[in-house]
Amino acid sequence: MSGYEIIKESQERSGGAWRPSPGSVYPVLQQLEDEGLVTAADGEGGRRRPYRLTEEGQAYVAEHAEELTPPWESAAREYEEAHAPHAELAQLAAQLAAAAAQVSQVGTADQVERAKRLLVEARQGVYRILAEDDEGDD
Repeated sequence: MSGYEIIKESQERSGGAWRPSPGSVYPVLQQLEDEGLVTAADGEGGRRRPYRLTEEGQAYVAEHAEELTPPWESAAREYEEAHAPHAELAQLAAQLAAAAAQVSQVGTADQVERAKRLLVEARQGVYRILAEDDEGDD
């Protein structure tokens, strides 16, 4: 793959959580080339230069396979861990919105009024959480 393809592939494999910059990819490729682990072919017709593992690079990967974790896996895992609480809250809010929509479509007038009051109370309660002074967070 070319450096550009490595960047795109990393972004895809991480589910969009990580996109390495050219400033980080190309110096690493140059270092790997200097160490004899990869080689760059000449790009034909203005194409980007594809890199491939040398025999020495293949031997290194085989020897260190257990130690080598693809960076997109750890980036995706870190992204999920950081955003899991937010994703769960968003999912619960969507479920609440779906329930409210169902009440508005098939509920009686009394049920709709009760649901509206409950939603107002829930919204106010959520804002009260934000207004609390977190004394434990120093």
